[in-house]
Amino acid sequence: MAVSAPGGTPRKQTTRAPARRASQVETRYAVPALDKGLDVLELLARQPAGLSLNEIALVLGRTSSELFRMVVALVRRGYIEQLDSDRYTLTLKLFEMAHRHKPIKSLTAAAAPLMLELVQRALQSCHLTVFHAGRVMVVAEVDSPERYAFGMKVGALVGLTDTASGYVLLAFQDDNVRRAMLASHQEVEGELDFDPAQLGKIVRDVARKGYAEVQSRQTRGVTNIAFPIRGQTGHSIAVLNVPYIERIDKKITPSIEVVKAMLRESAARLSLLMGYVTDADLARVQNIAGGASGDTTARHRALRRG
Repeated sequence: MAVSAPGGTPRKQTTRAPARRASQVETRYAVPALDKGLDVLELLARQPAGLSLNEIALVLGRTSSELFRMVVALVRRGYIEQLDSDRYTLTLKLFEMAHRHKPIKSLTAAAAPLMLELVQRALQSCHLTVFHAGRVMVVAEVDSPERYAFGMKVGALVGLTDTASGYVLLAFQDDNVRRAMLASHQEVEGELDFDPAQLGKIVRDVARKGYAEVQSRQTRGVTNIAFPIRGQTGHSIAVLNVPYIERIDKKITPSIEVVKAMLRESAARLSLLMGYVTDADLARVQNIAGGASGDTTARHRALRRG
């Protein structure tokens, strides 16, 4: 097809290959300094013990002099810190920024009073986890009021494929999201190897039961119970967990079955706050609405039962 040039001379209209155009866009808008900084942050996120400047340069295929000013800038801005051994590690600044992000902030704010109520009733610690960059992150935790307690630190990263939280996060997703989560999986320190077929069986079993109850694969004597926190689509956006420890002295505490029922109730209440409405909820609302033109007294009784 020919089109007229400004001077009136016809010229051919050409179409460039998409791959070439994408490459040109990437080159045109590249920001090498930003790329270097993000490379450093992403690398240190995988190295809990930290790395020296020379080690960072070696892994990233750059020279120490190339990275020196970038590392100094990241330290100055509080994203990384230098240990006494000249090793650099991530600070919690990125984690704190993520918590100021509205979805996480809304989730933890809604969860806090429910978690506090749960630990007071169950006499067990509880924590809330989300999927984060191929791993599972603890975003909220409340300790048991008992003298003896077992809990997870806020900000801790645990495995996707060997924890109750990971099983629940994987179980309540559609197939495409589950595959993407597993494709992005990043091992944490100490994470056990997994067999894909066995993991698939575990995830299907969790989806069928509606929760996970497993002996901890990290700490002996702990039974991890985990229920999904569902969003509007019904998929798991977080997991509410109790790492159950059993008292063996004279003190009588709620049994694991009782704690499981409490945890189920708390997770359902938090899911409702996050916009997840079950068929039973809808039926109850419809029944109440259906009586709007009928007996007012009966409607009030139904509302009180709700």
